[in-house]
Amino acid sequence: MSRDIRAEITKQVRRPAMWLLLGIAVLQTLTFAYVIPYAGYTGTASGPVSRGLAAMLPGQFVSSAIGGLPLFAGALALIFGVLVVGSEYGWETWKTVLSQRPSRIRAYSAKLTVVAAGVAVLVLVLMAFAAAASVVVAGLAGQPLAWPSLVDILTGFGAGWLVTMMWGALGVLLGVVFRGVALPIGLGLVWMLAVQNLLSAIAAPLLTWVNDLQKALPGPNAGALVASLIGGAGPPGVEPVVGGTHAAVVIVAYLLAFSVLGGWLLQRRDIK
Repeated sequence: MSRDIRAEITKQVRRPAMWLLLGIAVLQTLTFAYVIPYAGYTGTASGPVSRGLAAMLPGQFVSSAIGGLPLFAGALALIFGVLVVGSEYGWETWKTVLSQRPSRIRAYSAKLTVVAAGVAVLVLVLMAFAAAASVVVAGLAGQPLAWPSLVDILTGFGAGWLVTMMWGALGVLLGVVFRGVALPIGLGLVWMLAVQNLLSAIAAPLLTWVNDLQKALPGPNAGALVASLIGGAGPPGVEPVVGGTHAAVVIVAYLLAFSVLGGWLLQRRDIK
């Protein structure tokens, strides 16, 4: 199993697309959590200021790092999961991989492990860049460096990993279901960035059953889990409709369901 994981890691770290996804996530976090809010704070940019100075200081760097995970960085995690599994269909290399002795479940477990490690690296990198950016802001504003507690940092990392791993596992499942890359990425992004928002903004206020349904959907629960940690209005683009404990239970259930269903389908279906 360890050799399968090492082989999979070697394969993925050599793909420019993976580093591009990481770079986009970092750029996105720095831009919307620090650069634009700081421009608004200093008066460089006009319009309402969405984040005050306190939200950009070291004490809030965890919130800044994980605030975009339920939606924007989560979409990148979904693409990552699709690429790890779905590319084998596009390259027509599943037969080559499985002819090297690993069983389908072993090969699938190795890929799922790499997705778990990859999203952990993503969250860690975002937290590192957010911490560095907060130090710069504190220096520019002449504020002291007051860091959050180690418990808060670990809790934020754990919640961030759980949210991104759920989306990564959904990407893995979609890659297996549609046996490719383009269609699962397209459908996954449409669901995350369009359908969820339409349900929340248009259908939920009008239909009670849709409002209740939101409490069981992955997006609102991802937003609710992060909102329970960062406070305020919660993460952008996702309406937190349940409490943090409820959200964590639902996300774990989705993560297990996506992971098990993907392995079951890979085991049952023919490999072309």
